[in-house]
Amino acid sequence: MLVSKPPMGWNSWNTFAWKVNEQIIMETADALVATGLKDAGYEYVVIDDEWAERKRDANGRLVPDAGKFPHGIKYLADYVHSLGLKFGMYSCAGIKTCADYPGSFDHEFVDAETFAEWGVDFLKYDYCYFPTNADPRARYNRMSMALKATGRDILFSACNWGNDMVEEWIRSTGAHMYRSTGDIGERFSAIANIAKSQYGMWRYAGPGCYNDMDMLVCGMDGEGFVGHPGLCGDTEYKTHFALWCMAGSPLMMGNDIRKMRKEVLELVTNKDLLKINADPKCHAPIVMYVHTPDQPTLFKHLSDNTFALGFFNFTDGKGGADLRPWDMGLPTTAGFGLRLREVFTGEVVDYVDDYFKVSLDAHDCKIYLGEYVAKQK
Repeated sequence: MLVSKPPMGWNSWNTFAWKVNEQIIMETADALVATGLKDAGYEYVVIDDEWAERKRDANGRLVPDAGKFPHGIKYLADYVHSLGLKFGMYSCAGIKTCADYPGSFDHEFVDAETFAEWGVDFLKYDYCYFPTNADPRARYNRMSMALKATGRDILFSACNWGNDMVEEWIRSTGAHMYRSTGDIGERFSAIANIAKSQYGMWRYAGPGCYNDMDMLVCGMDGEGFVGHPGLCGDTEYKTHFALWCMAGSPLMMGNDIRKMRKEVLELVTNKDLLKINADPKCHAPIVMYVHTPDQPTLFKHLSDNTFALGFFNFTDGKGGADLRPWDMGLPTTAGFGLRLREVFTGEVVDYVDDYFKVSLDAHDCKIYLGEYVAKQK
């Protein structure tokens, strides 16, 4: 299987957008290795929109911007591969890309061949300028077939922003991940709203085809194209990353890795959270809340007969979330309960079988790994 867990890597858009160039990609690839992110599983280096010339060449092929990529794309792919990483590119199912560069509509097979010749391992496939009378299912399936026809293993990242009831049909196209939301920004309201929009959607994801809630904004620190100074700090990044891991979303970082702070690096390489994210069965979390979806509790079965439990506070003030085991099917008469360990503090809760509540600061969370234990007589 090409993809056995939610893909992990880095995408250029959130920080660099139109400023992306050869030097940035090479330095970012170097930083993935030097920081230990590669060893933690972050393996894809992906160039997003605005990498091409405005027109195709005389043979109908996409052409990289010579000013941004003077040595061409294959040169970059070879460099990324030399570091033991994988290389990704961007195109669009529409007539043009979102930034008005040539799209792949009616050029799917020639573009797939071009990407394969360059050594591409990952294709993000966007949805701007898509003709209203065209069939998105057929077009995403066409690009999937085109990629497979090249004979090269290329991860297909479908990105139609959750439109057209994509969750119901995208797996049948052979896509490996699919965007189920609009674009993220470095605002906690955007993070929380994306999560809440997915409460009923996570069940559609599964091994081999993952629900992509968009790129991470952890560590942007107010910089870059989608950065918003002062709106997110380490607490917001913590909750953001924990949510994406609980949901089994792909983990594609969007910050400037070359100057990543120690606190952010420790967060995105947290072994417990990555274990939850990469669980091979990719069970959707059970969502529970009593009064408001802004203070949810998420319960996630893991494949080794353990579980993950997340408590979240999306509000702007102090709050809390609770666990009522009977709401997820565990009665107090079952003869067993739950032992919990909080992944950030190491706090241990020896036994829960009836009720458990946590207090949380604004925008904060607590994440527990747990196991089932027999009730002591």
